[in-house]
Amino acid sequence: MRDPIAFLFSLERLGMKFGLENISRLCAALDHPERAFRPLLVAGTNGKGSVTAMVDTALAAAGHRTGRYTSPHLVRLEERFALSGREVGSNDLRSAAARVEDAARQLVADGTLESLPTFFECTTAVAFELFRRHGVDIAVLEVGLGGRLDATNVVAPIVTAITSIDLDHQAQLGPTIASIAAEKAGIIRPGVPVVCGPLPEAAGRVIRAVAEARGAPLVIAGNRVTVSPRGDGRVDVRTEAWTLSGLRLGLEGAHQRANAAVAVAVLEALARLDVPVPAGAVGAGLTEVHWPARLEHFDLDGIPVTLDAAHNPAGAKALAAYLAEAGTADLTLVFGAMGDKDVAGMLAALVGNAADRWGAIVCTTAPGERALPAEALARLADQASGGRVPVEAVADPAAALAHARRRGRPVVAAGSIFLIGPLRDILR
Repeated sequence: MRDPIAFLFSLERLGMKFGLENISRLCAALDHPERAFRPLLVAGTNGKGSVTAMVDTALAAAGHRTGRYTSPHLVRLEERFALSGREVGSNDLRSAAARVEDAARQLVADGTLESLPTFFECTTAVAFELFRRHGVDIAVLEVGLGGRLDATNVVAPIVTAITSIDLDHQAQLGPTIASIAAEKAGIIRPGVPVVCGPLPEAAGRVIRAVAEARGAPLVIAGNRVTVSPRGDGRVDVRTEAWTLSGLRLGLEGAHQRANAAVAVAVLEALARLDVPVPAGAVGAGLTEVHWPARLEHFDLDGIPVTLDAAHNPAGAKALAAYLAEAGTADLTLVFGAMGDKDVAGMLAALVGNAADRWGAIVCTTAPGERALPAEALARLADQASGGRVPVEAVADPAAALAHARRRGRPVVAAGSIFLIGPLRDILR
C-alpha cells in the first residue's frame, strides 16, 4: 500500500529548485486549486511566520474560513497546514497528498516534466488542494525562500507583505541587502497593496522602486500602525480604523511589536478590500496567536527552558535584545546551527556582546546533513566569548539539553529550527 506522505519526503533528495514552471504545471494538472480562494503572500527574512500566524488568527476570529500555509515544520508535516486556525487532520493531509502524487507522477510519465517536482513544490500544491477541498475563503501563505521564484508565488494575491529584509540565504538570493530585496519584491503585483515592516535603507529603495514601477500601493506599517508598550507588559495599538488598549501580545519580544504592526496593517488593507475584520478580531489575532518555538517557555524538572528558532544573525539579535530586556544572567545556552548559515554572526549577537549573560554554553549537532558539528560550533562559541564562558560540545541534542539542565540554571535553546523542533518535542 502506497504512502503519499513518504512520497513527499522522498522528494527531499531533489533539494531546492527555484522557478514557477513546476508548480504552474502541477497546479494546472490539479485543475488550478490555487484559484479557489483569495490568497495573501507574506515574505521576509524574519517575522514572516509570526505575521502569517497573527493575520490568520484574526481572520479566523472574524469568522472567515481561512487556510494557513507555513514552513518548515517543527516535528510533523501537519503543522504546515491549518484550516480556520486548526492543524489539518492526518487523513485529510494524506488524501490531498495522494492526489498531488498522482498528478506529479502523471506529469513525468507524459513528458510534461523531466523529473518530479521538489518537496516544497508538492507540499505547496497539497496546501492549495486542501484549501479548495475545505472551502477556504482566504488563505495566508508564508513564502518559503525569497519570493520571486518561490512556489507560493504562483498565486494571484490580494495583499502582499514583506516583514523584514536582512542577510540570509545569500547563496540563493544574492550577497547583498539589495539583491535579497529584489528577490522578495518579486511577490509585488500591479495594483495590489504591499505592506512593509522596518527595512534597511538599501532594501527600502528597491521595494519602493518595484512598487512604483508596478503601480502597487506601498504601505509602511510603522506609518499607519502604532504599537506602544505601556510598561506593564501590555501594548496599545492605534490605527485610523481601530484603537485597541491594554493588549498582551501572544508572542513575546520587542521584535513582535514590529510584526504586530505589519499584521494590523495587512488586516487594515484587507478591510479596505471589503474583507470585514472587526476590532475584536484584530485584538484576538494579536493576543490569541500561537506560533511555537518563538520565545516559547517550558519547565524541565523545575528548570525554566526558553526555546527560540533564532536561525540567522537578525533572529539572534532579536533574542539577545529580549534577554537583555529581561535582565537575566547566568543562563545556559544550548546552541545548534546549520553549516551554511552565518554562525559566527549568530554567536556574535548572542554571546560576543554579552558574554557575562551566560554561565555556560553547550553546543550540539542539529539533525540533518547541513548541520555544523558540535565540536566546530564549540570552537566558534569559544572565540565569540573570548574564552570568558565555559563551552562544551555534546553532539546528541537530547543529551545536550539534559546536560544543560544539570547546571540548575535557566536554559535558552536557540539556533536552527531543525534543532528546536526535536527539543520542543522532548519538552512537551
